[in-house]
Parts: sequence; structure tokens; C-alpha cells
Amino acid sequence: MVALNGPTASGKTALAFELATRFPCDIVSVDSAQVFRDMNIGTAKPDAATLARFPHRLIDLITPEQSYSAARFRHDALAAMAEITAAGKVPVLVGGTMLYFRALLHGLADLPQADAALRAEIDAEAAAEGWPAMHAKLAVLDPATAARLHPTDSQRLQRALEICRLTGRPMSELLAESEKQKPPYDFLSIGLLPSDRSVLHERIARRFDEMLLSGLDEELRMLRGKYDLHPNLPSMRCVGYRQAWEAQEGLISRPELRDRGIFATRQLAKRQITWLTNSFEAETFDCLDPALSERVAERTAEFLAAI
Repeated sequence: MVALNGPTASGKTALAFELATRFPCDIVSVDSAQVFRDMNIGTAKPDAATLARFPHRLIDLITPEQSYSAARFRHDALAAMAEITAAGKVPVLVGGTMLYFRALLHGLADLPQADAALRAEIDAEAAAEGWPAMHAKLAVLDPATAARLHPTDSQRLQRALEICRLTGRPMSELLAESEKQKPPYDFLSIGLLPSDRSVLHERIARRFDEMLLSGLDEELRMLRGKYDLHPNLPSMRCVGYRQAWEAQEGLISRPELRDRGIFATRQLAKRQITWLTNSFEAETFDCLDPALSERVAERTAEFLAAI
């Protein structure tokens, strides 16, 4: 399998089409927004003509009223990959939902669900002692996790302490067990990173403007008329839709919709780059390189020849 990941607007989709043209590949989407039916403009979903030429698996799976998880993605992706492999082709997994890539490539840890009472207890301790003190407590219980967390990263510290107290085991130990779930595939992981983030930011702004011109606002109105939606649904928390919802409710102006949408997309790209840099062992390529397609195609040819 080939895993093609990178931040939004880095050119992943076009590159996947290039690989599918050159090699016996089928595309599997790794996008937590494109799983929703009828959400096309704001998710940058390929149009019908493009999908006819380059079919995508794992898009248009559920309605915007429903939820989709990393565990379900892993199950669905492995099933799709098995079908593609059985047909003598190579799965190309492409997208920017890094949590899904991690779930697929490294497995899912059997972590307990959130405990509201325990979280409140931890928050109260942190309010009294400070998060650096909570970090010191975690360092005693789970030194491996504490070593990779900043002393003021309250959300992740809270979760790590919660897991330790609920299970009596370090979160790092539970995560290590998930490594045994790695799929039985040789894989080439390609990461697209920008050599100049300002250029990526320009691409993001241009693409968001295109979404607005293509009718993002009208698409959301259609969705709200067709489905029983509210702003806390995962679908409506997607970048673009969240800001369009706020504009339709009169909470922000049209210019603010654009500015906030672009800013939120840039923040998403920043998180994707951080995930890609810190959490994956990927061969990285400059997504702004004019010769990107050729370089990735050459590397893919080497990989496929070797197996």
C-alpha cells in the first residue's frame, strides 16, 4: 500500500490521480469530512466526472446527522484494501485525517471512555496546584507519556492521568499494545510538506474563496433543510461549515465568515503538519516542488519494483 498524506491544499488529490494513472492503483479516501453525503463543496470532494474516472472508496458513507470513528475507518479501510489487493492492485490511501492514518498503520489502543467525575477531580487538582504539578504527577505514573507532553498541555495531561487512574496502567503501555495491530502490508508512506508555508497559506485562501464562490453557503442551507442538524454534530464542526453556520445564524458577518474560515483552515494545516512531522515515519517531499509528481512517481515505481 501507498499512504499519501499532508496538510490541506498540499496537492494530495492531484498526486493520487497521477499515481492512479501511472500504476495499477485504487484510491481509498482518508478524510473524516468526505465520509458525509451531500457535503461536497466544503470538503473539496471530487466531482462526479472525476470520481467516474478515479473512483474513491470510503466517501459518501453516512449522512451529516451521523458520526464516524477512527475504529470504523480502520475496519472499512482494511476491508477496502483487501478487495483492492485481491484484484491485483495496490491501495493508495490519500487524505489529511492523520488520526485515521495512525489508527490504520499503528492500531487502536483499548483506552477507557472519558469519566466526567474523574475529569472534574483532576481539573480541581490542577486549579489548586497548577498543570506543571499535574505533569510531575504524571511523570511518576507514566514517565514515557510525560516526557512527550508539555507541562501546560492541560487536555492531554488530563487524559493521560485519567487513563492511569481508571486502568491502573500507563497510557504509554496501552498504546504500545496497539502496535501489535499493524496491518500485514508493505507500505510506502509519503508526506507532503511545504518548503514555504506562506505559499501554502495563499493556496488555502484561494481554495476557500473558490468554495464560497461555488456555493458553500447555499450547500449548507440545503443540508439544513434536508437533515436534522445542529452545530455540535461532527459534520457541522468541519472547517467551513462551522463558520458558514455562524454566518447564517447572524453570529458573524460575511467578511468574518471568509476570514475565520481561512484562519481555521490554516490552523488545521498547522496541526496536520505537526502530526506528520512528529507522528509518522514518512518520506517527505516538498509539495511546492514543480517536479513533485515525477519525484513521487519515481519513488513509487522503486517501491513497487522492490516488492
